[in-house]
Amino acid sequence: MSIYLQHFGLKREPFSIVPDPGFLYPSNHHRQAVAHLKYGLDREGGFILLTGEVGTGKTTLTRTLLTRLPAHIRVAYVLNSKLEVTDVLASICDELAIDLTDIRGLSFSKICIDALNQDLITSHAEGQKTLIVIEEAQNLTPDVLEMLRLLSNLETNTQKLLYILLVGQPELLDILALKDLRQLNQRVVSRFHLLPLEKKDLANYVNHRLHRAGGQQPLFNSASISMLFRKTQGVPRLVNLVCQHALVAAYSLGAKTVSPALVKTAAREVLGSGKIIKTDRWRFAVMAALLFVIGGLIMHFVDSPDISTPRTNTPQLLLESVERLDSEAINNPKPQDSIANPFVALLGRWSIDIGQLYSEDAFFAQAAHQNLRAFKMTAGTVEALRRVDRPGIVWLKEESLLRVYLLTGISQSKVILTGSQGISSIDLLLFTERWTGNFLYLWQPPQGFKPLKIGSKNPQLVSWLQDQLAIIDQTAERLVTGGLYTKAIANKVRDFQSEQALKSDAIVGRETIMRLNQLTNDSVPRLDKGDQ
Repeated sequence: MSIYLQHFGLKREPFSIVPDPGFLYPSNHHRQAVAHLKYGLDREGGFILLTGEVGTGKTTLTRTLLTRLPAHIRVAYVLNSKLEVTDVLASICDELAIDLTDIRGLSFSKICIDALNQDLITSHAEGQKTLIVIEEAQNLTPDVLEMLRLLSNLETNTQKLLYILLVGQPELLDILALKDLRQLNQRVVSRFHLLPLEKKDLANYVNHRLHRAGGQQPLFNSASISMLFRKTQGVPRLVNLVCQHALVAAYSLGAKTVSPALVKTAAREVLGSGKIIKTDRWRFAVMAALLFVIGGLIMHFVDSPDISTPRTNTPQLLLESVERLDSEAINNPKPQDSIANPFVALLGRWSIDIGQLYSEDAFFAQAAHQNLRAFKMTAGTVEALRRVDRPGIVWLKEESLLRVYLLTGISQSKVILTGSQGISSIDLLLFTERWTGNFLYLWQPPQGFKPLKIGSKNPQLVSWLQDQLAIIDQTAERLVTGGLYTKAIANKVRDFQSEQALKSDAIVGRETIMRLNQLTNDSVPRLDKGDQ
C-alpha cells in the first residue's frame, strides 16, 4: 500500500476510473437504470438500450448488472464496436464458445449464423437465456446494426432466442431514429438514458467510494463538494479524476482533508481550463506528491510478493432524516461510534460490522451485499410494528425537523429507542404522535428466493420451505413434488398463514418468509417486548 493511501487511512485507490462494480454508487437514478435493464431481460427478447454521456458510468453499471445476472443467462460481451459484420459474428460465437465448422460453398457469415441459431435452440431447451452486450454501440455501422436486427429474428414458435443490450453515447439514439433503422428501433423493449449525478447525490457518491476503499470518515467538506459539483457538473469520471488529484495534493501538503481551493486547482489541471500552477508552492506540492506516490508504490512492490490488484426522556437526537439532511451533515459529520448512526446500528443488530453509511441508497446496497433485503414501510401503524417484530429505523417529527432513530423495542406502554447516549424509552402515545409512519427494517430471504405461487418451480426454495414447515410441525409429512410448489404444499402454507394471522393467500412472499424465519431461527433479531 502506498504512503499516500496510508495517510488518509485508505486500503485502495478510491477514485480510480476503472469501471469496478464494487464501487458503483447506488443512487436512485442508477437503481432505476438497473430496474429498466432487468425489465428488458424479463421480456420475450429484443433490444435493450443504455445510453448516456461520456463518463456517466455506463460501463460500470453494465458490469454491475452482469455480475448479478442469474446463472441461467449466458453473456457474449463485445467491447470493440468498430468491427465489420463477420468480425462481430465471430466475436459473438467466440464469447459463447460456439465451434465453427468450415462448410464449402457457405459464406463465413452464414456459417456463424447457422451455428449460433442451433446453439440458441439447444440453450433454450436447457432453460438458458442468451444476452449479447455491445459497448460503444454508437460506432456500429448500419450493416452491423442490420445484422443484429436479423439475429433478433432467431426464435422458436413461441419465444425470441436472443437479448441484445446496446450501450452507447447519446448519438446512438439519433442513429436508431433514422428511417432506415426504424425496424430495429421498434424492437427496443426497454431503454434508459443515464444522467450525471445530481448535486444532492454528489456527497454521498464521494463518501461511498471513500468507504469502499476503507475510509472511516469524509475527506471533503460541504464547501469542497460544492466546488466539485461546479467544476464537474456531476459527471462521475470527472469527479473521480478531480478527487484523485485533489487527494494527492492534500497529501503532499500534509492535510487530512481536501479544501475547496485544492479541488478548484485540481479541476483546472484535469479539465485544462485556465492557468494551472499559480505559485511555486503548488508546483512543489504536486512534484512532491508524485515522488511520494511513486516511492510508495516501489516500496509496496518490493515488500509484497503478490503485486496483483484486488478485484472487489426524549432520547438524544441522532441524524437528520435523509429527506431533510443538509449537505453539511452529510459531508462533515463529527466522529461518532456505530450506535450514533442508525444505519450502521441496524446492521450491527444482524452482527454486521461496517464503517459509516450516509444514505438510504447506500444502506440498501450494503444490505444486498450481506444477503439481506431492506424494506421501508410507509404509513405504518404500531400494530404493524408488532407484526414485523424487527428492529428498524423510524423518523420522528420534532419542531420543524425530522429525526431518525433505531427502534429496538416496543411494549404495551413504551417504545425503546437507541441513540448516541444509549437506550432510552418514550411513552407510546408520544411516539405515535411524532412518528411519520415510515419504518425501515431488514429481513433475510432464502437462497434463490422469488415469491412462490401454485405452479411455480423452484426446487431450492420449495425444499427450504418444507424444511421450515417440518421444524415448526414435526408431524408434517414431506411431499415429493419435483421442485414444484404444488397445491398440497400451498394448503399447508395457507394453514400456517391463518394460524399466524397473516394474509391466507398461500403465496410465499416476504411476510411469510419473515414469520418462518422468526419461528425457526433464533439468530434473527427481534424487538424487545419488556415493559420498560
